Amino acid sequence: MTTAGLLPRQECAVMVLGGPTAVIDIGGLRIVTDPTFDAAGPHGYLTKTAGPAVGADELGPVDLVLVSHDLHPDNLDEHGRAFALAAPLVLTGPRSASRLGSPAVGLSPWTSHALPRADGNGDLTVLAVPAVHGPEDGERDADGNVNCEVTGFVLSGQGLPTVYVSGDNASIRTVAEISHRVPDIRAAVLNAGAARVPAKFEGRPLSLDSCRAAAAAAVLDADILIPAHYDGWTHFAEGLTDIELAFSEAGLSSLLRISPHGDWVALRP
Repeated sequence: MTTAGLLPRQECAVMVLGGPTAVIDIGGLRIVTDPTFDAAGPHGYLTKTAGPAVGADELGPVDLVLVSHDLHPDNLDEHGRAFALAAPLVLTGPRSASRLGSPAVGLSPWTSHALPRADGNGDLTVLAVPAVHGPEDGERDADGNVNCEVTGFVLSGQGLPTVYVSGDNASIRTVAEISHRVPDIRAAVLNAGAARVPAKFEGRPLSLDSCRAAAAAAVLDADILIPAHYDGWTHFAEGLTDIELAFSEAGLSSLLRISPHGDWVALRP
């Protein structure tokens, strides 16, 4: 930390704060994903067990907030919502944007938004990609979503590694489609805690379990895999030990970048 208590900006790195929340410094911009800054405690039918490793007030000015979905408190809690709405720009899905209001902009899958980079090297392009928040055969709403609308994101720009941020996705088929359309993904932040809620889809995973996270890494053929959203809430069925074992058994341990929450991980090999 600086003497002012603010988190210094990095050239090209990610920091997982706990749950799905990560800080991505890239292209001179600071991006926060799925902000969850509440203290531990109950949130309806979900229970949070740990607060973030770094508080919202320590992040300094933020250029962009990415919200995969707004309906579940483990991806957007009360303080996280206030943080997002105070940012200059929020990118999310169309239905989430309509509920959040300004400054949220809704992106349908396979549409993009360009942000001028603070390093002066053109734009950072944010591509919205699909996500399936539950089993492939789960009941779908009128818009074709399982559970609710969820959006993943791919960040890219000249001279930058292309970074995939999964959001709550449980579908390897979806990861394969993303990899096919965006074949140059070099780093991925995957939600990999096998979230389970007994009342939903017979308790089947609502996000990637450890084995499917390893399979997703193999499909993406990325150089760096950063797991997120595997702790901090009681409904995660698998944790860091399960993720490490699955990647080891798949022969993919070299891809994993695991650091304590609040530590930076470089986005270049």
